[in-house]
Amino acid sequence: MSTAQSCPIVNEPVPSLPRWGDVELQRLTAMVHQKSLFYWNAPQNAALQEEFRKHYPLKHLFATSSGSAALHVAIASLRLKPGDEVIVSPLTDMGSLIGILFQQGVPVFTDIDPQTFNSDPEGVLRAITPRTRAIMAVHLAGNPCDMSALNTIAREHGLAVVEDCAQSWGARHQGTPVGLLGDISCYSFNDFKHLSCGDGGIVGTNRDDLGNGLSKWGDKCYDRTTSTRDPEDLAANYRMGEPLAAVAAAQLTRLDSIVARRVRNGTRLTKQLGDIPGLHPPRTRSGDTHSYWFYLFRLELSAFRTSREEFAEALRQQGVAANPGYLPMPVYRYKVFRHHNFFGGTWPARDLGATTMDYTKVRCPVAEEILSDCITLPINEAMTDAYIDKVARAVRHVADACRRT
Repeated sequence: MSTAQSCPIVNEPVPSLPRWGDVELQRLTAMVHQKSLFYWNAPQNAALQEEFRKHYPLKHLFATSSGSAALHVAIASLRLKPGDEVIVSPLTDMGSLIGILFQQGVPVFTDIDPQTFNSDPEGVLRAITPRTRAIMAVHLAGNPCDMSALNTIAREHGLAVVEDCAQSWGARHQGTPVGLLGDISCYSFNDFKHLSCGDGGIVGTNRDDLGNGLSKWGDKCYDRTTSTRDPEDLAANYRMGEPLAAVAAAQLTRLDSIVARRVRNGTRLTKQLGDIPGLHPPRTRSGDTHSYWFYLFRLELSAFRTSREEFAEALRQQGVAANPGYLPMPVYRYKVFRHHNFFGGTWPARDLGATTMDYTKVRCPVAEEILSDCITLPINEAMTDAYIDKVARAVRHVADACRRT
């Protein structure tokens, strides 16, 4: 069944704006005249922290080579023992999980709220065992997790909360920026995020017990304050050099304007899609702010005569940059998890009896349903109201044409 018109409703390419410009160039020019590009006590890293704290006033900060590295630093600071468990969403990037596994911890996947696409607090509560040490709150696509509920659970059970804010620059939970609600928080400057220096990240906390010496977990456990090379623990090298810090610092000066436009665009699209039968836009809790790294909506497939893939193709015929699905599968179904192939074909934590986790038996039905019926659309700050309105009209046109009668 064709839904094409003689002229697509969205008759222009996805809008874009230059991501870098004079502000970045000024910082890079200053950097070139430095005597060193090493991070410790360096001007660009200092500028990055200064700009970051204007939005996220965290006492202890460490800039990293990636968002994944920031998450590993956060997990390392918790000093997990082999077999300790961290509860996490199955709809996330491997970067959320690498640090847990490298520290010999055990990711415990719990199911998803079908409307917000974030961890269901009830599922988190049911998953807690005597080995649970932390909850990782992944704010998917910029939609804040229910941090009030997760923090309550964490306090009642003596758990740490790690916020994965890689996709959620500028998002807010009940007016407070995400990243200021948990015990330690991580952000990404990856090339595809709201803000970018190509690749990079930053980790921060207000807890002195985690923050004192935070840099050591990403700097080989060296103590730069004393120039002593006598590490007390095993730690990776995740330092951010001055070139990336210069660009990241400049990017942070654009955060408010970038997020404001994305919030406007995502909110406008949701309002126009909200009354389409059989189509379910993301739900943002009252009082929260979704910063829309991308836009994900679900299809009630029984309401349509087409598959999810056919629906997405019909949208593309109308000029919408639609993709069927998000991740190909929940991360627990990736080969590395199904085969427990974490260290040379083995998993020491399980082989030595520290855990009995078997990822071949893990199921999160809601997460699997979301990945089977969702469609993703790009959202960015270059999109105008007129462009968003065209996208909404195209989605409505396809939904009407494909609906069962």
